[in-house]
This record gives sequence, C-alpha cells and structure tokens, in this order.
Amino acid sequence: MAREFQRGHKAKISDLTAGTDLYVGVQISGPGLTFDISCFGLDADERLSDDRYFIFFNQPKSPEDSLQLLGAQSGDTESFRVTLDRIPSQIQKLSFTATIDGGGQMSQIAPGYLRIVAGGEEVARYSFDGSEFSTERAVMLGDLYLKDVWRFAAVGQGFDGGLDALLKNFGGEVAEEEPAAAPQQAAVPAQPQAPAFAPPAQAAPPAPAPAFGAPPAPVPAPSVHTAPTVVGTTPTAPGAPTSPQTFTPPGQTFTPPGAPPAGQYAPPGAPAGQYTPPGAVPGQFAPPGAPGAFPGQAQPFGGGTQLAPVPPEANVRVVLTKYAEAPVGDRWTEQNPNLVRATLTKDAPILAKQGSMVAYQGDIDFAHKGSGLLGKLTGALTGQGMSLMRCTGNGEVFLADEASRVFVIRLQGEQIYTSAQGVLAFDESLETEVRRIEGAGLPGGGFFSMLFSGTGAVVVKTRGVPVVLPVGAATYVDGNAVIAWSAGAQAVTTTSLRLRRSGYARQTTEAVNLQFRGAPGNFVVVQPFEV
Repeated sequence: MAREFQRGHKAKISDLTAGTDLYVGVQISGPGLTFDISCFGLDADERLSDDRYFIFFNQPKSPEDSLQLLGAQSGDTESFRVTLDRIPSQIQKLSFTATIDGGGQMSQIAPGYLRIVAGGEEVARYSFDGSEFSTERAVMLGDLYLKDVWRFAAVGQGFDGGLDALLKNFGGEVAEEEPAAAPQQAAVPAQPQAPAFAPPAQAAPPAPAPAFGAPPAPVPAPSVHTAPTVVGTTPTAPGAPTSPQTFTPPGQTFTPPGAPPAGQYAPPGAPAGQYTPPGAVPGQFAPPGAPGAFPGQAQPFGGGTQLAPVPPEANVRVVLTKYAEAPVGDRWTEQNPNLVRATLTKDAPILAKQGSMVAYQGDIDFAHKGSGLLGKLTGALTGQGMSLMRCTGNGEVFLADEASRVFVIRLQGEQIYTSAQGVLAFDESLETEVRRIEGAGLPGGGFFSMLFSGTGAVVVKTRGVPVVLPVGAATYVDGNAVIAWSAGAQAVTTTSLRLRRSGYARQTTEAVNLQFRGAPGNFVVVQPFEV
C-alpha cells in the first residue's frame, strides 16, 4: 500500500522500498492548460552546475542513463526512471517540477499527484490540487535528495514566474532570442525512444508491466508540451523546433533588455550611473560606519556616485537559502542552534514544554497534559514542575524556547539526570522518575532532579553554549547552572565552599553548590548562566 505524503513530509527511500530502480510518475491537468514536466539534477549547493542533468523533452536522459524521461504512460502525464545507485556523486538532489506553458495559474489545476513505484508496487504518493496554489505558474512537486542516504520530500512550492523563476532558482538565466523562421510545413517533434523496460504505449494492446514499471493510474492526463531548448551541451531531438527561450548556465552574465550597463544601476527615474539618495550632497554621501568598499565595487562607497550592480540571481530565494529547512536526519533534527524539529508518526507521540511550538507541518494534534504526568510530578512539592503538551499525528513540529540553545540527547537503553527547567521536549516512550538530591536544599526549590531512562531522545535547552565537565574528585557546580549529568555521577548539595555575597550576581542568600562524585567516565553539563 502506498504511503501518503503531505506537503513538507519526508522519508528515507529505504523506509519505502529496498530497491534503487524507481519509477517516478506525475499526473497534472487542468482545463485548457498544457504542462512542461522536468527533472533538475542539482549539486550540493542546489545549483544546476551541469546542464546534462536537466532532464526534459529535448534531453530525455543523463549521460550514464541514471535519469531517463519515459513519457506519458500508465495514466501519468509524465514519468521518469531513476536508478539511484548509478547517479554520480556530484548530483545530490533531483527536483521534479511542473510549469504551465502559456496562460493559466496553478490554482486552476485538477487533483493530481507525484508517485514513486518500485518493483511494480506504488510505495509513495504526494497528492495535490489547485487549492494549495494561487497565481503560481510553476511548482516544485517533490525531491529525491541525498543526506547520508537517499530520501524523498513532498515539496509543493510554487513560483509566480513560471519556468524562468525555476531556472533562476537553480542557478541559471533565461534569455530571449530571435525565433527561427517558420518553415512552410511545421515539423513534428521527434519523440524519444522509450526504453525496453517501460510500459507499452497507450495505443498498444495491454501487456503486463515490468517489475519496476508503474501500475495503471485512474485517470489519463493531457499530453505534455515541449520544454525550452537548453543552451550548452544539451542535445536537441532531430526535427524538434527551436524554442524562443534559452538557458544560460551558472557563471555567465545575463543583462535584461534595456538594463543600464554594469556598475551604473539607478532606481527608476534617476539619471543612469549617478544616483544620490535624497538630501545627500552629490559625490559625498557615505552612511556612518560605512566600509571602504563593498565586494564588487571599484572604489570606496563615499568616494564616488556609482553603486555596485545587483546580480540578477540575488532574488529572495537565493538570499534566504542559508536559512532553508535542514534535511531530516532522524526523528529529531536540530534545525539550527535555537530550533529543533520532531518528525511525528501516529504511534510515536512526544511531550514538549507548553507554548514551545513555533511551527508545524502536517496533521498534528496538541493536547495539554495535567499534573498527573511524570509520576504525579508537582512543581509545588519538588520545584521540578512542568507544563507539558502532548503532540500526536503525522507531520513535523518545530520547537524553541526564547531563543535558548537546544541539544538532542539520544538514549539507547541508558539513563541521564536533568532538571525540569532544562527540558524542552522528549519522547513519550521514555521512562521518567523524580529523584531527591541528598543534602541541604538548593535555592529556588531545587531539591529534586528528573531521571530519564530507556530508548528515545531528550531535548535540553541552555542559556548560551554549555560545557561538559568530566566528574573528578572535587567537581563543584552552581546549582542553578547545572543542566544535566550522567546517571553514574552522584550529586549532593554542599556549603563547604563559601563565597562572599558579592561573588554571586543577584544572589542575596548563602551560595549553595552541587558536588559531583563518580567513577571516571561520568560527566556534568553546565550552562554559562545562573539565575
């Protein structure tokens, strides 16, 4: 049975199938619309650095045949064969896209899908329809990407600019060229020869699909319009007409028609090459603290009137690339130093600090957990109380807490101590227990600690970058700066080490420390902050 994906869902290919010879089918249609469906083979920087891996009508396969365009079959508008173990190492992602040829918007499309078939069985399907889009004319449907292992992601991200926007997003530029003179009789584009393993053509008598081929889809889709010709090393099918669009590989300069010469960019209405902000003296404008020169500028900012040209690829997508969502590692993924993402399934919920959800994708349910959780853990009694929410469903949850640093600690049948104030989230499958720390009380009610045990993950948060100290014969830590420690380390409170009151910031009572004892190999995690 095929696994259903929603936008934003990701999974390892090995969790879907053990095979590496995949059939990728796309069904997309709309009243009066024709579509170009392509596959972009991208490098580690998500750029089309080798245009031989732009797979479309005029270039139906990659050099080593790891990517092949199969055409419309089995009810799919377009289909591809992907042999993962033959893809060269420089290709790190395959992005499957659809663009509208001519007028129209993606909001007009009928229900469609992208599906993956392996061994004759459909193993994954991402369904979409026009309600997910508005004025877009191009959309990235799904990705196969390499992150240690090959994975699949349902993307569903649209672009208003159509194919031009897609090419720019992947590092290329589309330039207009003069159309070729029309012949007396239009030539019929040559169709690529279908590989022997592909399902038979629609007009042929029905025959059993090969082991790798796709099972029939419910509704056939309209034919696909030819995509633009790629300039460079791209071969052109014999007899195919020349498209009015061309693709400029990365590294080549594209100047839009009517644009000013490089180095003389000016806003609309300003004299070309001599732009001075309002109220500034011409030739003498320099903001306070301005650097001597920006990269690409021939002279210091305040010493001339010309600004460096804005590169045409500096669009929103490129600028925000460094903030893109991190690929899924496993169930818990550190998105950045202050944000963690949990990938949920219905049978594996998590518990998180109430109010820590900053975003989620998919079908997720959030429910408050009462004081009976964690073995009737109560803050009034122990100082380790937590307001938790239970997150269930299928999708992804992004968690954070006041921009604190977050760290994922994975337990494999192990144990670790921590304080409730240092816990952001954890797997519900972990066992939890409240333990009393021996000795005199800590300020703020810190008599107790939390013990996590079992198999799963605990996400801890710290103020600043922590340090992990090995437990020695005399290891003392401020009780408010302790985040976690190994289960083999014994923690006791002590007042044997006394400091003057001025030695503790904001401390108005006697300083109490935790002393840690234990065999070699034990540790304690300390944050650079104390309340």
